[in-house]
Amino acid sequence: MKKTLWQIAFVALLAVSVPAVTASTGGVTPAATSSPHALGLQDYGTDLDLDYCYNYLAPFGNWVQLDPWGYVWCPRHMGYRWRPYTQGHWIWTDFGWTWLSDFEWGWIPFHYGRWGWDDDLGWFWVPGTTWGPAWVTWRSGDIYTGWAPFPPGMEFRAGMDFASFGMELPGRFWVFIGASHFLDRDLYSCVLPFERNITLMNYTTIHNNFVFRGTRFINEGLGVDTIRRLTRREVLQYRLQDSRQPGAARIVGNDVQLYRPSFTGRPGNQPKVFLNREEAKREVAPARIYESREQPPTRTAETAVRQRQGAERKLMKDSQSQDLKALDKRQSEEQKKAQATAERSRIQQNYQNGKSEMSKQHQTEKQQMGDRHKADAEQARRADQSRRQAPPVKKKK
Repeated sequence: MKKTLWQIAFVALLAVSVPAVTASTGGVTPAATSSPHALGLQDYGTDLDLDYCYNYLAPFGNWVQLDPWGYVWCPRHMGYRWRPYTQGHWIWTDFGWTWLSDFEWGWIPFHYGRWGWDDDLGWFWVPGTTWGPAWVTWRSGDIYTGWAPFPPGMEFRAGMDFASFGMELPGRFWVFIGASHFLDRDLYSCVLPFERNITLMNYTTIHNNFVFRGTRFINEGLGVDTIRRLTRREVLQYRLQDSRQPGAARIVGNDVQLYRPSFTGRPGNQPKVFLNREEAKREVAPARIYESREQPPTRTAETAVRQRQGAERKLMKDSQSQDLKALDKRQSEEQKKAQATAERSRIQQNYQNGKSEMSKQHQTEKQQMGDRHKADAEQARRADQSRRQAPPVKKKK
């Protein structure tokens, strides 16, 4: 059994019913009207067994029996190097920063449970019964903003010290974008290659602004004033409204309609169909390089992968260039403030050392991404070859 640093149980699960409480706006533009039907956490009038979750997600992925987590879910057709909390966008609600997924099934795994990573299976989701606006931790700096899903075993309760949460997460867990894009609707096209993550973790700091109002968990994450400054855009406030049916979230005026049932678990809950690790490894691993099933049928896996790799190379080039510009700007500002010749010389020397170290980091990132690109392109080529050689499927009469 493979173990990672985050496979540790932290605290007891928060699974309580809480009343609706209006969050402070913190300077955001409030909704013009509040819906009288907006409901509080776990107050949805709908109780579902976890079997519903197993059945609902089955068409969109594979259920796998994976120690020590039990039954986990691995999504299908996620596209090249997909990560949780990347295809969708952030909005500010009375629960704080709330993730609106682009996927029909996104109302479950981005608001309940936890995401984990396995070297053989890729990203997997561990079911949970407590709803949240987004189960992520945050990092931010002057140039970059990032978030990472909380791993299995990490839970919350009132009175906890949240300051250091996320400090020990593996670099792979983080999603970084240029901070000015935080409010964009298409965040997926802005997500930087994960080879940049270690460097960007050094350029950013943890911002875990989690609060409890009563017993209701609010993920305020990055401050609204910070987001306004970084994006130079107004931050609108929305009110969560309970949807009566599952599916993608809908924005109607200043309300956001989300399906948020109360899940309950019981002994013996399990998916009707599931794979063991070896079965899942054979079925899931090759799919990690494929584009979504919406791609044109004539496009090969290799073509799709190489197209995404070209976009990644541009993202890396542009962000590394931004690093150098920021370093140059900081050095120029310090030189202007310097009074003595010795101080200016020290600033110049520090600048040269910093630039040299940054260049080494950038080269390492490009080398790591290049190695990954070669391996993925070869895997895609073999997949296309196997597909061409496979016997045609006979149609049933």
